[in-house]
Amino acid sequence: MRTLSPRTRPPLSGLYVLTPELADTALLVARVAAAISGGASAVQYRNKQGDAALRREQALALRALCAARDATFIVNDDVDLAAEVGADGVHLGRDDGEIGAARRRLCAGAIIGASCYDSLDLAQRALAAGADYIAFGSFYPSRVKPDAVRAEPALLTRAKARWTVPVVAIGGITATRAPALTAAGADALAVISAVFDATDITAAAGAFGAAFARRATPAAPRRGAGAHHGAP
Repeated sequence: MRTLSPRTRPPLSGLYVLTPELADTALLVARVAAAISGGASAVQYRNKQGDAALRREQALALRALCAARDATFIVNDDVDLAAEVGADGVHLGRDDGEIGAARRRLCAGAIIGASCYDSLDLAQRALAAGADYIAFGSFYPSRVKPDAVRAEPALLTRAKARWTVPVVAIGGITATRAPALTAAGADALAVISAVFDATDITAAAGAFGAAFARRATPAAPRRGAGAHHGAP
């Protein structure tokens, strides 16, 4: 079976939407397109219920959408599907296979993300195996995974102090909770419900932009403060 080649993509950052479970491919694509219009820079295709044919259909459709809209396209869990549709990468959980095997199945430039829950040790092992980004959480209660391990925002700060790879926060994140996580060091926020449960998906996605804009804007110098020279 022919596989498509992934594109070269920048490091993961910004709003990273995870798709809802929908059997209607056209509706799924329309909802994801609305999230991209609101500022989502990356999309993770997540479908635990569909059969192989539906998953392939949806992954191909989303891959085409993301290519047309310059968004990064990641497949959750399924390395073979990611390779077949030419996804930009794959996200692996604790029980989803080895990162080294995924790298061999995908191309060298593919993005491989790893769930690290509340553990810097898991992050260290994932990075040693070749992960391109690490994800921590759940930071807040989540309807999608109500029993998920909980993590504290300070974990993001410790991770950024140790590594330069993108750090992703996940779990119960809303636009009002987002600034605390980006301030702690999150490069990207993985979100499902706060975007796709909204009546206006584009507006809901856009509401997350402020968290990243505030972090990217340098603080104004205090009036009368002199310039500082030498080593920080």
